[in-house]
Amino acid sequence: MFWTLLELLALVILALLVYAYFKPNSFRIERSLTVNALPETIHTHLADFHKWMAWSPWEGMDPDMQRRYSGAASGIGAAYSWVGKKAGSGDMLITKSDPKSGIALDLNFTKPMQANNKTEITLTPDGSGTRINWAMFGAQPFMHRLFGIVFNMDKMVGKDFEKGLASLKALSEK
Repeated sequence: MFWTLLELLALVILALLVYAYFKPNSFRIERSLTVNALPETIHTHLADFHKWMAWSPWEGMDPDMQRRYSGAASGIGAAYSWVGKKAGSGDMLITKSDPKSGIALDLNFTKPMQANNKTEITLTPDGSGTRINWAMFGAQPFMHRLFGIVFNMDKMVGKDFEKGLASLKALSEK
């Protein structure tokens, strides 16, 4: 009986490893929302990392988080890094910034897992408002694919994107 259970467990583990192996080696998470504000108004909250505390869903997560700003004050070259017990650690660098179309940035996580991703927050005129699309994408190494079997990253991060977009909407429509 013991050996049968052990063989069954080994078979389940093998099946999970094979499943993870054949999952896509890249990912994309995105959410969108329409805001009654001009792209330029929204862009002011995106291009300056100092202003992210007012809308980013992760800023209130860790009250003891340490932040460091460097590079340009805003726009291309602005950099932000963080270290926290709950938030882990990482850094962001704005690589594209246009008041009419949005921003792009390099996003690097160092803890709890290492990952190098790209993020785009695009602004598109939509009737009398602006459609904001927040996307994060990048490589998905084997360990991340395996982790993703248990934790649905699209649901976890997507929920945070939705919260951040709602905060950005409220802030931009004031």
